[in-house]
Amino acid sequence: MKFPRTHVSLPRALGAAAAAVGLAVLTACGAPGSAGGGDTSPTGGGSLAACEAVPGEELVVLEDNKQLQTVDNIIPAVNAAAVEGDDTLIPLLDSVSAALDTDTLIGLNKAVDVDRRSSQEVAEEFVADAGLDSPEQSGSGEIVIGAADFAESATLGNIYATVLNAAGYDASVTTIGNREAYLPALEDGEQVQVIPEYVGTLTEFINKDVNGADAEAVASSDLDATVEALTGLGEEVGLVFGEPSPAQDQNAFAVTKAFADEHGVTSLSELAEACGGLVLGGPPECTERPFCQPGLEETYGLEFAEFRTLDAGGPLTKSALQQGEITLGLVFSSDGSLTPTE
Repeated sequence: MKFPRTHVSLPRALGAAAAAVGLAVLTACGAPGSAGGGDTSPTGGGSLAACEAVPGEELVVLEDNKQLQTVDNIIPAVNAAAVEGDDTLIPLLDSVSAALDTDTLIGLNKAVDVDRRSSQEVAEEFVADAGLDSPEQSGSGEIVIGAADFAESATLGNIYATVLNAAGYDASVTTIGNREAYLPALEDGEQVQVIPEYVGTLTEFINKDVNGADAEAVASSDLDATVEALTGLGEEVGLVFGEPSPAQDQNAFAVTKAFADEHGVTSLSELAEACGGLVLGGPPECTERPFCQPGLEETYGLEFAEFRTLDAGGPLTKSALQQGEITLGLVFSSDGSLTPTE
């Protein structure tokens, strides 16, 4: 499950996906800042020679070739009562899912977070370019689309609204904070009827809500199995779902391009074979989460000399990588500065 995303206006991404796009380049936007002076904690020695961090402006995401991360594909979440007798709304949302992939999502985020365009403008342009502005289906009625308080969610919400309005609905977007705030509103269905969501993170959020905080995880790196689990959980809270998009926004791990080139690594497995004595940077909970440091050690056999407390996919982690203060850092995979390598 992905680290909770908070709203940040920066060259930013549990999102190009570590499993979906493999090696990707994260181009820095603006001068690197301070890494924030986070504490470093020793995590033990290792058998491989230590590889020193290599400073550089460009960052590359290493492929999660053993699929440590839970899938977090974009998926439309819909109040079940809102679509009773309406067989048009979900197919229209599915047309959006089909038109999105991770590279496209990166481009949308770049347009908003880096180029400073509005989510609505970017959404309208995407809908027109994708040919979604003249749908064959038609519908009617008022639909309110909820969005979390970060740019990617707002852009996706505006894409949904633009497509629904083109089909005859009266659709609007409202921002309702974090999942703890907007999911109850979606389940109630009075204020919000549709929200762009993330398969794995939503699955575990509902799982723990329905089955308790200690419930065994049902989300995994298997998209079909996770969607099946989500569908069953949704039935218990009055939600239905459209088709998952190929686009993902999940946890990913980056090094500088200079480091990757020097050591010839493109995946986490190759990093584990080439280097020990790594310095990992990320949010404080990374040392405990199974998809962060423990998973990197157990799944890949990565050897860390230190952990530096920074942030979740934010400017502190990126700056620390760029300045050579850490070797490997957690980022979000749909960060608007990511572009695939040629």
